[in-house]
Amino acid sequence: MFARPLARTSLALLRPTTTATANLKFRTMATTSTSSTHGPLHKTIADDHQDMYAYYKQYLNNEGDAAEQDKWARQLTWTIARHAIGEELSVYPLFEKHLGAQGKKMAEEDRAEHQYVKEQLYKLEKVNAGTPEHAATLKDAMDHLKQHNEGEEGHDLPALEKAMSASDSADAAATFERTKDFAPTRSHPDAPNRPPFETLAGLMAAPMDKLKDAFSKFPSAEEKSAAKKQN
Repeated sequence: MFARPLARTSLALLRPTTTATANLKFRTMATTSTSSTHGPLHKTIADDHQDMYAYYKQYLNNEGDAAEQDKWARQLTWTIARHAIGEELSVYPLFEKHLGAQGKKMAEEDRAEHQYVKEQLYKLEKVNAGTPEHAATLKDAMDHLKQHNEGEEGHDLPALEKAMSASDSADAAATFERTKDFAPTRSHPDAPNRPPFETLAGLMAAPMDKLKDAFSKFPSAEEKSAAKKQN
């Protein structure tokens, strides 16, 4: 790991500026690569999981500095929100397609686990960083998320990849990465959690989320890279 009732968004907000257009083109080039540039699906998913742990570690390391904790909490929420939508739209349907009744059960359980985390992250946006409530809410989300991630890596994804060719796994990894590009970047627990309705909700929520992100502080690319190396 989406939308509360949405306010109307003017078309002007949806039109990219020259700079935004250039950034969009760059992101598109970076994420529409062929499957040959991606490893297996389980590695792509696991790499995202490690990013989450790295960002949470930075949040914990900055105890006592509310501004830094807020920055890392926003990065963590951004990562989890896009990851969850990417899985729900592109990975969980593969469970259902390739693994039959067991795959459907796995997908439903994983969606339910995502839902809990989404609800905690939504609460987090209403609490000030640097407070005990903020720390406790994020810890609760991460404790549940770690258990969920371990289940995916240890059981769900290996079972899926046994039913897929290496090429199909790499294609699925590429699709997962592309899907994250149009996903919302904040938690929206009231949104549908399965296609096609989740796709529509995501397309509606993402522009407003990204507008909010433009006025929020996030770690720099250098800070994120250093955090991953320290994890």
